[in-house]
Amino acid sequence: MLRTALRNVLAHKARLLMTVLAVMLGVAFVSGTLVFTDTLSQAFRSQSTKSYEDVAVAVSMYPSAEEAQKTPGLSQKDVDRVAKLDGVASVTPRVDGFAGVPDKDGKLIGVGWSSKGTNFAPGKDGKDRAYTFVAGAGPVRDTQIALDEDSADKGGYKVGDTVRVATNGPVKEFTLAGVFTTEDGAVNAGGSLILFDTSVAQKLYLKPGYFQDLAVTAAPGADADKLLDEVLKVVPKAATAQTGQALAEEQAKDIEAGLGSLNQVLLGFAGIALFVGVFLISNTFTMLVAQRTKELALMRAVGASRKQITRSVLAEAGVVGLVASAVGYLLGVGLAVGLRSAMNAFELKIPDGDLVLGATPVLTAFAVGVLITMLAAWLPGRRAAKIPPVAAMSSVHATASTKSLVVRNSIGAALTAIGAVLIVLGAGKGGDTGRMLIAGGAFLTLIGVIVLIPMLSRPVIAVIRPVFVNLFGVSGKLAGLNAVRNPRRTGATASALAIGLTLVTGLSVIGATVGQALDKMTVDQIRADYMITMASQTSLSEDALTALAKAPGVTAASPQQAGALEIKGSYVSASGVTPGDIEKVLKITTVNGSLASLGEGQIAVAEKTAAKRGLKVGDTVPVEYLDKAEDKLTIGAIYEDSEFLSPVLIDQKVIDAHEQETYTPQIFVTMDGGPSDANQKALSKALGDNPAITVMDKKDIRDEFGGQINLLLNIVYGLLAMALLIAVLGVVNTLAMSVFERQQEIGMLRAIGLDRRRVKRMVRLEAVVISVFGAIVGIGLGSFLGWAIGETFKSSLPGYALVLPWDRIGIFLVLAGLVGVLASLWPARSAAKLNMLAAIKAE
Repeated sequence: MLRTALRNVLAHKARLLMTVLAVMLGVAFVSGTLVFTDTLSQAFRSQSTKSYEDVAVAVSMYPSAEEAQKTPGLSQKDVDRVAKLDGVASVTPRVDGFAGVPDKDGKLIGVGWSSKGTNFAPGKDGKDRAYTFVAGAGPVRDTQIALDEDSADKGGYKVGDTVRVATNGPVKEFTLAGVFTTEDGAVNAGGSLILFDTSVAQKLYLKPGYFQDLAVTAAPGADADKLLDEVLKVVPKAATAQTGQALAEEQAKDIEAGLGSLNQVLLGFAGIALFVGVFLISNTFTMLVAQRTKELALMRAVGASRKQITRSVLAEAGVVGLVASAVGYLLGVGLAVGLRSAMNAFELKIPDGDLVLGATPVLTAFAVGVLITMLAAWLPGRRAAKIPPVAAMSSVHATASTKSLVVRNSIGAALTAIGAVLIVLGAGKGGDTGRMLIAGGAFLTLIGVIVLIPMLSRPVIAVIRPVFVNLFGVSGKLAGLNAVRNPRRTGATASALAIGLTLVTGLSVIGATVGQALDKMTVDQIRADYMITMASQTSLSEDALTALAKAPGVTAASPQQAGALEIKGSYVSASGVTPGDIEKVLKITTVNGSLASLGEGQIAVAEKTAAKRGLKVGDTVPVEYLDKAEDKLTIGAIYEDSEFLSPVLIDQKVIDAHEQETYTPQIFVTMDGGPSDANQKALSKALGDNPAITVMDKKDIRDEFGGQINLLLNIVYGLLAMALLIAVLGVVNTLAMSVFERQQEIGMLRAIGLDRRRVKRMVRLEAVVISVFGAIVGIGLGSFLGWAIGETFKSSLPGYALVLPWDRIGIFLVLAGLVGVLASLWPARSAAKLNMLAAIKAE
């Protein structure tokens, strides 16, 4: 039986190649993901260990706003006390924050969060151990900086050049004193690193004489744990300290946790691909068994048992799974190398390190590949073993019994109904609980629909068949009839496409719905022509508002300065705004009173906040600011709630008087003539052509808020493309089998006048019918799931309304048809090339 199984594998190379490809792709994704994340984890772990290999103790101090008024950080006295401890060889103090440099086009190098500045901290030998200079030296004057090598190359800077540096304040010019290499995470993330003289860095980021971090190096023979105890005794209580080894391990764990999330996402898509592959594998073995029905019956007649027949089919599947797993693993290693290169190409640098080929990816690849293949082949093998020898010898077609169809359809209907009920209940429940119910319901519904899909094929295809008949005549009619000739096979083939399009459509519905809601919540709330922000997502300086107000063409400018007030015993967030201008830059609907009262030192309160606290226009309420100062303010207006507005609006000058450091995330500006290149240049010039400041018009704002959703959808589409590729292989397999079974029929059709061109068209249209059928099922189910998931968070998203992206749905249907056409190329060509006389004589 084993020799027979091996012979059958070699006898059906072309058909089994489809199965190998399906398994291979899924295994490649699984093993590639594991190798990639193992390699990344090891590389970052090595980098983290290297970064702290000379650090015995690391000290940090990031006090709260209240504590910072007394002690903003670690003082020079703290540094000196630590340096005098027994066992301390050296202490390197650091202070850092945002700093960016422009490229040749004046744009910020890297993204804001990865553009960093810190101090050059040389030891007694004049060198800073964290940086290796490849040109020049570190900054030793207020007018000098040093720049990392990659940023210097991108900006075309050389030692001695004048470099414009952007921080949270005005742009300043420095002389480039040196260029260095580093293992700093910001640079590895594609950002930039600037070294300032220590006094300059302290003025920029903290306060003269203070630092945020200390790196303590131990003398030879000193114990790091004992040194840690001594350090804790001499630093402020607000400071935290730990050994360098502990800090390196903590960073490694954080990195592994972050990579674990990526790992789960990629493995999830690999699972989807393998799940889709199950249908292709099952279909393939069902076809092979159907072709060998007489052979298997003869084997039963000469003494082979049912178990031997089943084991024979499983042995074939095992061989196919082993081959597919081996090739898939090798392909996965190549995928891991490719992903690493792709990240470097996108300037997301990975620390140097060897490719990690551990045992887990190998074992997982073979376990997954072989088990999935054998699991998918078990049912066809079991079905083959059940066929009585006499019945099998008399017919190559084993029709399903009425009882089996009733049982199948009953189970499918029950699963679908239970799943649908859970989805509806989850939509009504909302929140995390509702989403969990929807996830369970979606799984049951998907399984139920897959079970029911052969039954669904007849009525659905009957609806779309007249279109093909009217457009393509006899070829269209024959294609429609052929598509429902074997509903189980058609259903299994369409299921693969249905699963992929369910996910794609569901995500598209959610993306379109959330995107429209964000548009209403943001762009529709903005009257301003421009929104000004920092690329680093930090606060704009106070000088920025003054500069913008004086810019030519500006008619109104107001910030949304973040603040807070304590009203009636609880704090509520407040926005500091410019009276008279705020209503010109943002859409604010007044319920009662007037926003003009803001200019008189009064406040405006959102409708829900006012109702909750029992406030109305004209009330005078006691308030407490963040600096604990108390005051009495009159409510001058009540306005409609908006996610884009804080619950309280107040003159920004009032907030400024009570906050040591203001936080202004954005400033809105309206200008004469509206958005134009000239107006945008005028604003940039007024801000000193600061590369760290972003001037966005309404299109940019829409892209800022909605672009992330579209980017996420595109990534998901790309990952799901593999599942759809496996679905294409399934259509090819089904059509090839269909052509094989209908050789005699095709020969007869050729004999009575159906030419080769029409035969090709018939097979192609059959593929299109099956593909469109799968797409219709997937789109319908995906839209239902998209609606249900949207219902769970609509209460937290003002302006929510279900959006069905008909343009994308139309594209999905067209792509499904295109999938059918592409998948039919080889089977259609094979059908057209059949010799009609030989085909008529075929059994």
